[in-house]
Amino acid sequence: MRVQSFLGYLTALVAFLQLTAAAPLEDSTEPEILATASFPETNAFGHVVNGEANRVWVSIENKSNRNVTLQAIAGSFHDTESNKVVKNTTALSYSLPLLEGAKLKLPYQFYSEFKPGDIRLNLWVEHTVDDQKYRVPAYDSIVTIVEPEASWFDPKLWITYLIVLGFFGGIGYYAYLTFVPQPKKRKTVAPVSAPVGTVTATGAGGYQEEWIPEHHLKKPKQRKSTKGVATSGDETSGTELSGTEGRKRKGKK
Repeated sequence: MRVQSFLGYLTALVAFLQLTAAAPLEDSTEPEILATASFPETNAFGHVVNGEANRVWVSIENKSNRNVTLQAIAGSFHDTESNKVVKNTTALSYSLPLLEGAKLKLPYQFYSEFKPGDIRLNLWVEHTVDDQKYRVPAYDSIVTIVEPEASWFDPKLWITYLIVLGFFGGIGYYAYLTFVPQPKKRKTVAPVSAPVGTVTATGAGGYQEEWIPEHHLKKPKQRKSTKGVATSGDETSGTELSGTEGRKRKGKK
């Protein structure tokens, strides 16, 4: 009985050792992933422009014998003296498989709204392996924050100038009307036109001779009438006719 029991324990131990040797050992070490970020050739000095999209190129290489998944690229700004986080940049998700020995070069953009000067910029790459998340640094250096270059053909700049000029022009016009005395307006009397020519009036029923034609102003000559009848509009009174006839008779005598 004892021999059988011993053989049973020995058989179980051998089987356990075989199963342990057949099972693969899990690799809990972090895979070797290299990541480097650099500014383009047009920005060799690493200037970060406020209000504009600043682009960097991130090169990633998988030097391990395992497949990983590239999750995202992110970063943060830090104070140069205290290394305190000032602001995080926007993370850019990729979710790309990065196979063993693969290389990638991806763009990453971020924005800045800081005072001009020096600031530390950190960029990193996040990847996962077997539900384990890792972070690989890609950039850690001091950059210079600068303002965008002003251009005379910038429409935003011209609109800003017009708004400012209109504002100050309105204030100046209001101050001018308020503090500068305005001249009083003088009333102008319309001149009365003088009458043309001389006007003569002869009282009631008068008339102006200058408006009457000359041939009407001449007195008509008296014509001798025959048979005691006045002719052509010349009327003589009865007394005048009797006086003339008396003088003619006396002459005949």
